Amino acid sequence: MGPHAKTKTAYILAIHKNPEQVNKFIMQMVSENQGDVYIHIDKKSFDEIKDRIIKHPNVFILRKSIEVIWGDITQVDATLLLMKEVMKKGIPYNQICFRSGQDLLVKNGFSEFLFQNSDKIFMNAYPVDKKEPHAAFANVKWPRFARKLYINPLHPKRLFRRSIMVLYGYGVNLLPNRYILPKVFELFNGSNWFCMPLEAVKYIIEFIEKNDWYYKAFIDSLCPDEFFFQTLIMNSHFKSQVVNDNLMYIQFGVSLKSRNNPVTLRMEHISTIQSSNQFFARKFDQQVDSPVIEFFSEKVKV
Repeated sequence: MGPHAKTKTAYILAIHKNPEQVNKFIMQMVSENQGDVYIHIDKKSFDEIKDRIIKHPNVFILRKSIEVIWGDITQVDATLLLMKEVMKKGIPYNQICFRSGQDLLVKNGFSEFLFQNSDKIFMNAYPVDKKEPHAAFANVKWPRFARKLYINPLHPKRLFRRSIMVLYGYGVNLLPNRYILPKVFELFNGSNWFCMPLEAVKYIIEFIEKNDWYYKAFIDSLCPDEFFFQTLIMNSHFKSQVVNDNLMYIQFGVSLKSRNNPVTLRMEHISTIQSSNQFFARKFDQQVDSPVIEFFSEKVKV
């Protein structure tokens, strides 16, 4: 029996590859029976992965699967599917934590930490002035081709995105979003990973069901997963419960090509990860460095 038998966390995971690596992360989270894990498998790899995820009474794989595309509303859709599945279970979880299959726990004591901070929302949320170029992500109706990942910084479609943003910053919106948020709504941006109380998740789902204009405002936006939940929470009464920290260590690249993408963590990063004092880190990849995954999966439990 775990240290807090009356509390339990729902971990919601979006995964698309490396099931053996995901299984190691799962076993960290279900240790001590302190957590349940809900998994959405990207439709592109659903059939290949679904039977390779560990069978465990605390692990639930969503039957419904959607194709998740970088920079697209499908990122939000997958998260909402997971949230609704948690609510459907009717279990009084203390917190819901959204993570990916390329994350790992890297510090012990997370269950105790959540028990002591069960009313807090751990999520990056930074205000975005609606006139600055970054606001173009939400206020431009982005063509589908622009909502894709292009690694090459000089790719024509990436340059197109940059041009639209620069023009937007000068007050020229060539592709205005048909649906815009009410003026009273402040815009917030941040990394898409979060931990929040069950009541906040319930609020999000009910708000969207009653206010379809909110979802519509993000259908054609760019990287809506970095605005959608942050903006909704920060314009609600839950704002006072937000701690601007998603409890995740992420190291970004330094070159023009890699600065917007997380570095794949290796054994050489262990001391940096541990000195960050964060509970989670990403991203890991067994194809790149499996010893670092072994190190943390054996050393750290929830």
